[in-house]
Amino acid sequence: MPINYEELKALLFQNKGVKQVIIKNTFWLSMTEAFNKILKLFLVIYIARVLGAVGYGEFNFALAFASLFIIFTDFGIPVLATRELAKDKEKEKHFPALLALKLLLTAAVFVLTLAVGFFTIKDPIIRELIFVFALMIASHSLIEIVFVFFRARQKMEYEAWIKIIEVAINAALGFFVLFNFPSPVNLSWAYSFAAIIALVASLVFLRVKFIPLKLEINLRVWKEYFLIAWPLALVGFFTLIYTQTDSVMMGFFKLIKEVGWYSAALKIVGASLIPAGLVSQCFFPALASALKHPERLQKIWNYFLQIMIFFAVPVMVGGIILAQKIIDFVYDPSYFPAILAFQILILTTGINYLCTPFNQLLIVLNQQKKMFWAILGGALINVILNSILIPRFTLYGAAAATVISMIFIFSFLIRLTFKSAPIKSIIGPQIIFTFVASLLASLPMYFAISRPMIYSLNIFLSILIGALVYAAVFSVFYFFFSRAGKGRAEE
Repeated sequence: MPINYEELKALLFQNKGVKQVIIKNTFWLSMTEAFNKILKLFLVIYIARVLGAVGYGEFNFALAFASLFIIFTDFGIPVLATRELAKDKEKEKHFPALLALKLLLTAAVFVLTLAVGFFTIKDPIIRELIFVFALMIASHSLIEIVFVFFRARQKMEYEAWIKIIEVAINAALGFFVLFNFPSPVNLSWAYSFAAIIALVASLVFLRVKFIPLKLEINLRVWKEYFLIAWPLALVGFFTLIYTQTDSVMMGFFKLIKEVGWYSAALKIVGASLIPAGLVSQCFFPALASALKHPERLQKIWNYFLQIMIFFAVPVMVGGIILAQKIIDFVYDPSYFPAILAFQILILTTGINYLCTPFNQLLIVLNQQKKMFWAILGGALINVILNSILIPRFTLYGAAAATVISMIFIFSFLIRLTFKSAPIKSIIGPQIIFTFVASLLASLPMYFAISRPMIYSLNIFLSILIGALVYAAVFSVFYFFFSRAGKGRAEE
């Protein structure tokens, strides 16, 4: 059957209904993430092996330290701006003021990061790393405000191309440095240059495809967005506390090699969250646009939570079983101390998948003030547990602290969503069917990939077999439960 290029163009480049927009955005973001993660996977493998646990630890400690200041570069504004611009196209006139505000915040935070690093860090190598990573974070901060415009228009294809450009340049420069001038500092410069080039590309896309580039000092607009964004900014700040303080605290305890092992495990856990990020970016604008239509909102919510449940359970089960093979494949035996940390941290992946729909819906509902208390509690629990567990259990204590804090946050978000959501059913029959089917399908997947014959295969084959078994069994169980549920409803 010949390809109809007009239909293909309409599917991948135009917005024509909820399902088509979600499919289009998912395609572009999936393609981008697949391309980016493959390149980053190979780059991370070489970074960890060439730099070793100590060099990799220095690299990630400096990155974690600089990342603690990220939230002050956006103050929660990009997420809220995406929501506001997606709901009302007239608010696009605020964009020049938002761009100017983002530039001022980014410049101020860049200076703050350098000052704090200079007065708290004595190691000259880590000081230089912090400077370079602060430059990279500043570039990403400005890129993010451009992405606000693309996401509000639900034109994720432009965001996809910019991310591809950055990762391709990052990989090319990163491999060049590793093969010729390997050091944490030189590698950090490769990351920073790639981010700067991506920033230029994003501004070009914005200027050519959408609106003229201009800055506007508008105190009224700034005040408006600050007033609605400050709770989300605090949420973001305390989110960074419980995501970044593990590495930072281990660094201050002088456990640099442990930071390297812990970061190695975290990198793989981060890769396992790719589907969550893709689905979230695609569904957030759809949730915002459906807020005034309860039936449509209910339908989108059901799709969102079901997809997250579908991914959450097998990722946790498969990650725990295949942990040693994954660490051995990605790194080498010198990173085997990261295996147990990875098995603990993979639990946070499943929790993150389940948290995402609740988190996104609450933001759409303007409930970020109440979300703050969940994140604050999680951050405090994480810091307290880190201070107790890291000195005794090193990276394994840090991993356990992260899991416990995530469980607390998830419990709070569920409770808040039940109180605030304007939809009839937060966890209806379809959600229950999906969860039960996912649990049951994970059992044969577990037995399949834990068999010596399959476990001994190449890691990709083991994962593929597990995924096929899970998907097949899940489909059978979900179909059975759905038919049973419809039968009871008809009675």
